Amino acid sequence: MKLPVSYFIGIKCLISAVLIVLPNIAFSDRIKDLVNIQGVRINQVMGYGLVVGLDGTGDQSNFTSIANHSVLNMLQQMGLNMPTINNQNIRFKNVAAVMVTGNLEPFAQPGQVFDVTAASIGTAKSLKGGTLLMTALKGADGQIYAMAQGNIATTNVLQSATGTLANAVRTPMIINNGATVERSVSSEIGNGKEIVLELKNNDFTTAGRIVEAINLRFGSSIAHAQNSKVINLKIPVNGNDKVAFLGEVESLEVRVETSDPKVVLNEKTGSIVINQKVTLDACAVTIGNISVIVSADPIQVQSVPPPKGKLKVLQPGVLLIDVVNALNGIGATPQDLIVILQSMKAAGALHAEIEII
Repeated sequence: MKLPVSYFIGIKCLISAVLIVLPNIAFSDRIKDLVNIQGVRINQVMGYGLVVGLDGTGDQSNFTSIANHSVLNMLQQMGLNMPTINNQNIRFKNVAAVMVTGNLEPFAQPGQVFDVTAASIGTAKSLKGGTLLMTALKGADGQIYAMAQGNIATTNVLQSATGTLANAVRTPMIINNGATVERSVSSEIGNGKEIVLELKNNDFTTAGRIVEAINLRFGSSIAHAQNSKVINLKIPVNGNDKVAFLGEVESLEVRVETSDPKVVLNEKTGSIVINQKVTLDACAVTIGNISVIVSADPIQVQSVPPPKGKLKVLQPGVLLIDVVNALNGIGATPQDLIVILQSMKAAGALHAEIEII
């Protein structure tokens, strides 16, 4: 059977329409992934401590160092008086003064353990293989909420961007389950009648859809959006059922639009993360002996590259990830990449948000 020409024209139009619509398809996400509940948050704690048992990699300063004074004070509190040599205290090269930091999870209870990070505040070359002595961790109010102590794993060292062990200062280092909660942090969810939801990303559309989903499930007067960030939520149940109510709210799904293009640059490691396809318009950037030109006109290319420099010519509409790969191929450093991408953004050729961490 021979099909009419109009049939193939219709099929072709249908395929074209699908290709246009597909990039704009939204996806659904749970409310719990989109919002935070006001009052449910982590709490930072920190304290000053000593790491001992190092193999000569501790603080290398003179006898007046903070680590030496700390050791002497600790020994005196234990009833020991250290001798002096030529009116100078003995140096402790196997000791390092550190700041210990950690995060208390919401509703953390006494007896629970969590990870802490120890970072040298002196001249220690490495904390590898050391032991953190008992350290009190305080909150912003000056109260002690946890105690930290433990061994630092010998394999827990920083790695360089190439994945090999770094020969530089191997600090800070993580102590797994190195702290124990001594005091719980009071966290109140709402005032008994109302709960506040805070969107992780400001977006009027998402806020409206969250309100719509909640009201559709529980009633038209339950949720109300103050703005693109804050949603007030009335509790339609007894206070004792608040947890079950919030669990049901968090499990509701909301249609979310694709996020705006974003480029995240890590200045230390040189890594670049792009959340979606980002293209470049025509532009030309020169930094040092490296030139990047996005242009379809070869005449413009001849006048831009510096003498004896490295040149990369690309066509308009090229993907940003291809530009990054090309720059890495000609030896651009992470700092060069950051400057080049920022310059493209400033010139209006890069249509994406840039974040440097």
